[in-house]
Amino acid sequence: MSAARRLPISRVDAFADRPFTGNPAAVMPLEEWLDDTTLLAIAAENNLSETAFLVPDESGEADYELRWFTPTVEVTLCGHATLASGHVLLSAAQWRSDMRFRTRKAGILRVARNGEDDGYRMVLPAYPPAPKAMPDVVRALGREPVETLWHAGGYALIVYPDAASVRALAPDFRALREGGDVLYIATAPGVGDPSGADVVSRAFAPGAGIDEDPVTGSAHSVLTPFWAARLGRDAFAAYQASARSGHVGCRLDGDMVELTGTCVTTLVGDFLL
Repeated sequence: MSAARRLPISRVDAFADRPFTGNPAAVMPLEEWLDDTTLLAIAAENNLSETAFLVPDESGEADYELRWFTPTVEVTLCGHATLASGHVLLSAAQWRSDMRFRTRKAGILRVARNGEDDGYRMVLPAYPPAPKAMPDVVRALGREPVETLWHAGGYALIVYPDAASVRALAPDFRALREGGDVLYIATAPGVGDPSGADVVSRAFAPGAGIDEDPVTGSAHSVLTPFWAARLGRDAFAAYQASARSGHVGCRLDGDMVELTGTCVTTLVGDFLL
């Protein structure tokens, strides 16, 4: 029997300032791509909301190619695992100020050091949503919203009058799963919320194998243009009110969003394949 192949793996809590908060992601730098079946099997074995796979980029456009897998599907954009990937690479390359990633459907993404606070700035595409009636989604979430909006990338934005309504949601995940691979984002103004944030949200993706995602970077690609317009300013503080929870700094910059946050590494080792 041949010896097991060793693949480096790190586990990082993204949008977190201490272990057991934020959103955990596995980051696995590779020398070359494995077949998709193996990548998905590794992500299922990790059993985290996302596993990020990295391969050195040979196009000259970026430092690395980047792909993300949940335990059940490959996704087109994942923010927290991108932030975690930047953290792993920049921690190993202290002389670098940033890392650029070439993705298959989300373009070139960038993670840079954020001054002296040990945090990072991440640039993602902005996904402004448009009004759309979604009565089945409203029923599945169980509370009447102020409005519902949609972005064609597979993002449903459900706006509630206050943060308490968002925190109290108890979704029917079986019903939401019938909608397929959609990210359902519940949000409200943060006025009076103990987080102290301007905006509060929760995110659900049962169609991708994740009932509730702890802190979702890609959700803020939708939240940032929406709330920038509603608040009348380009920058604000957001809080995702999951059981693990996390703070996200948000700024709209044209057709891109800049998100800020910190990361904590909780595991470094080898995946034996």
